[in-house]
Amino acid sequence: MLSRCSAREAAGRGAIVCSHCNGRWGRATMSRPADQVGRTRQRQRQVIEAAASCFAASGFHGASMAEIAHAAGMSVGHIYHYFDGKDKVIAALVAENVSRLAALMSSLESSSDPLHELLSAAPQWITECLDVQSARLQLEIAAEASRNPVIAAVVRDADHLAAMSFGKVLRAGRIKLGLLENEGLIRGRTLAIFALFEGLRVRSLHLTAADLPAVEQSIQLALKQLLYN
Repeated sequence: MLSRCSAREAAGRGAIVCSHCNGRWGRATMSRPADQVGRTRQRQRQVIEAAASCFAASGFHGASMAEIAHAAGMSVGHIYHYFDGKDKVIAALVAENVSRLAALMSSLESSSDPLHELLSAAPQWITECLDVQSARLQLEIAAEASRNPVIAAVVRDADHLAAMSFGKVLRAGRIKLGLLENEGLIRGRTLAIFALFEGLRVRSLHLTAADLPAVEQSIQLALKQLLYN
């Protein structure tokens, strides 16, 4: 019967009407592919969040797929439906970080004073770097990149994209203020700022609460010098 039906979209309602049997399917049927994509992304997000927690707690090699599956609330086989292995999960983690940074940099680049916006964002970046769980995860990824050429390539490509995004904002801000902005300076300042925050992540594992105010003040002072001088 259905093979004889010619379906057409009902004007103004988005429903599907069958001219043969006058049957109708609503929007829900049409949206199933989109719903499926949404569910897949949600499941991938579950796995990524669970893996991040497990990697930070047990290390890349110490965290088994069974442990990640348990944390994600799904079977190991289900996880392999979304990721081929732990390398792919790390790649997804790194890609997420770069995407967030790129989105932020894109919004700052078009602002009236990009350098001021970068400096204003520093307290949030400092807080993120001082989060011990996040620091452990990033250090674990860096350690694995030093041993695993696949992860090394992922991290290297991500770092390149992140540096390009940040460098564009730094250049735009310095141009607006009439400051020197040659290629070598932008590259050097960008990498120095990255090193500043990456080093803070390492140091966060040893800092005491009493150290934090002076460290945060010093980081912001160093950042200001690198942005404006």
